Amino acid sequence: MHAIDNELLTRTGPGTPMGTYMRQFWFPAMLSSELEAGGAPVRLQVLGERWVAFRTESGAVGVVDHLCAHRCASLFFGRNEEEGIRCVYHGWKYDVTGQCVDIPSEPDGRAFAKRLKLAAARVHEVGGLVWLYLGDEETPPPFPQFDVNQRPAEECVASITLRECNWLQALEGDIDTCHVGFLHLGGIPADTFPKGSINYYRQLDLAPRYEVVETDYGALYDAYRQGSPTETYHRIGQFILPFYAMTPPFQLDSGAAHLRAWVPADDHHVWLIELRHGDVPLTRDADGKPMPGGTIGWDYLPNTSDWLGRWRVKQNAANDYGMDRSRANYTGIDGIPLQDQAITESMGPIQDRTREHLGSSDRMIAICRRRLLREARALADDGAKGASALSPERFSAIRSGNMLRPEGADWLEAYNAYREEWSPGIGPIERAGKPVIAGVE
Repeated sequence: MHAIDNELLTRTGPGTPMGTYMRQFWFPAMLSSELEAGGAPVRLQVLGERWVAFRTESGAVGVVDHLCAHRCASLFFGRNEEEGIRCVYHGWKYDVTGQCVDIPSEPDGRAFAKRLKLAAARVHEVGGLVWLYLGDEETPPPFPQFDVNQRPAEECVASITLRECNWLQALEGDIDTCHVGFLHLGGIPADTFPKGSINYYRQLDLAPRYEVVETDYGALYDAYRQGSPTETYHRIGQFILPFYAMTPPFQLDSGAAHLRAWVPADDHHVWLIELRHGDVPLTRDADGKPMPGGTIGWDYLPNTSDWLGRWRVKQNAANDYGMDRSRANYTGIDGIPLQDQAITESMGPIQDRTREHLGSSDRMIAICRRRLLREARALADDGAKGASALSPERFSAIRSGNMLRPEGADWLEAYNAYREEWSPGIGPIERAGKPVIAGVE
């Protein structure tokens, strides 16, 4: 990759092409539970910008510029009172839209206040998450109806983790299915797992073949390998513009759903924000016992009020992620998410992609990079909104997972049949041309 392309892809602050593109989308930013009605404001940093978030006594959420319009004191120290936040320096007060509503330090304070408004995010709460729109359109794009967003919030699990690296290298770990057989299950023979299980097939063949199909919302891949003697095992994963991914831990027909967002905090830190409905299959051996290092969760450090003080992992670079080389797994690191964290952070704050040598297993990554470059440049050059302008129901049939199909059967035809079942009338995903399989970029 050229250095100029790497720079465009990874920089997301105000005024950058990729940052401007990302601001055209709704995205999750924090847990709803982090904001107490009438409680303390919370510092929030996304896309290199600093905001203060608060919930009024009536339950409305405000996310506004943290600097008061008067003398630029931080509203993090403000008072959450009477449906707004009041600066403690001179008492200027703002509502959830950023509108100044009171200036008690001026003789004609209310008239003066009408002319002042802070930058503020548009806010939508669903699934236990606070979602933001930071774009400059008067009317935000339709809120995407992801399948997991349509399920009862009390049945879903929402989580956030701070990762200390650029957003793109973190996202690319999610759309790289090949690494699972090495980083997470490396050194474990196939017959350790129940015969016919997904891990059994995966460990039998560590070099799957690939097909990648671009879609109106991003791209999806099929990584396929021999399953039973007469069937092929398929793993289907998704990339959804601008920074969403769906990994395939579930059976496609299981009814489970999830969504992972890699929201830049700044160019060197990213929030992994996940919403899940259904249990993640644990990595278990033939006796049903968890495999070494195959756990899903991790431990957090206590949250602080700092800009990057929330949702930090206790096992981190300072302690080599708790690595113990005597553990009977490939890395000596306990936990699938933690193994991912260690590797993507080890690449440095921003991965230098000019040093890469991509192979056929990286086809999804190469296509998604090209798609992002096209989208960001089209917005900058022509004002094209791309996937941010899609109708909300287009997102309802985007799911990931694995399946067994008869050898030689068309996986996309089978996947489209599932789409029609999930969202009747949604229409099929179609190949642009002849399938390109396992091509080297």
